[in-house]
Amino acid sequence: MPEFQPTVAVLTALPLEYKAVRAHLTDVRKREHPRGTRAAVGQLPGTPWAVALVEMGEGNLTAAALTERVMSWLEPQAVLFVGVAGGLKSDIGLGDVVVATKVYGIHGGKETPEGFFVRPEAWRASHRLTAAAREALRDDPRAHLKPIAAGDVVLAAPESALAEHLRRHYNDAAAIEMEGSGVVSAVDLAGGDALVIRGISDRADADKSRTDGEGWQPRAAENAAAAAVAVLRELRPFRGGRVGGSDREVEDSEEGPHRGATYGGDHLDFRGSTFNGPFVAKRVGREDGQR
Repeated sequence: MPEFQPTVAVLTALPLEYKAVRAHLTDVRKREHPRGTRAAVGQLPGTPWAVALVEMGEGNLTAAALTERVMSWLEPQAVLFVGVAGGLKSDIGLGDVVVATKVYGIHGGKETPEGFFVRPEAWRASHRLTAAAREALRDDPRAHLKPIAAGDVVLAAPESALAEHLRRHYNDAAAIEMEGSGVVSAVDLAGGDALVIRGISDRADADKSRTDGEGWQPRAAENAAAAAVAVLRELRPFRGGRVGGSDREVEDSEEGPHRGATYGGDHLDFRGSTFNGPFVAKRVGREDGQR
């Protein structure tokens, strides 16, 4: 695997989610951060991507902290959070996949004598990644691009105060989970691209234990992993790099730096640069052999 191969980070919370993604990777090697965070970095066959796979554990706070570490450590071009969630809509079945167009942080608000006033937070998914997901999953009737809700509690009671809170204030959310807002907020602060992909493993109701016992969690995780792979097969790196260890260069985007290997005349490339005033240049004569 070339050292400069473009990297995407795939983050999971649970071991079964990690295993579902790991099954798609080849040539895996381990990396360890100085503070102990582990990543399995492998090749996704048929794509230009190296995938850095990290199992983070549960909860938005843990997800936010470790996502920030992954961003500064591995410098991925994109971050996918892949796993399972509870479904909130009757027309989205067990095993279906929800790709989050928007992630709600559901616990912000103010408690007053007149009641609870919601102060919602929301992060929109990266347009670049959403567009790739729409194209990749267009013909899959079990893939849904919808908002999701992220909190710090497992919902297993459809008539609870939390369920009513979601119906009143986050009515378009198709699923609920516990890490998405931590991931997307950290990536947003770092100026990166993030996408949350969740397989529906239960209905967020009293039957959660039964559906878990019937094996829906691993099935939902496998479906989410397959959707993530489909998205990555559609997604192209936005900077030059090598494809699958070969010498063929990925198309160099205009967003990237100029990569010309030889001097081609008086060419000034300002992509990625910022000037706060006028730029003045002077051409000087050169003797043969001087530059």
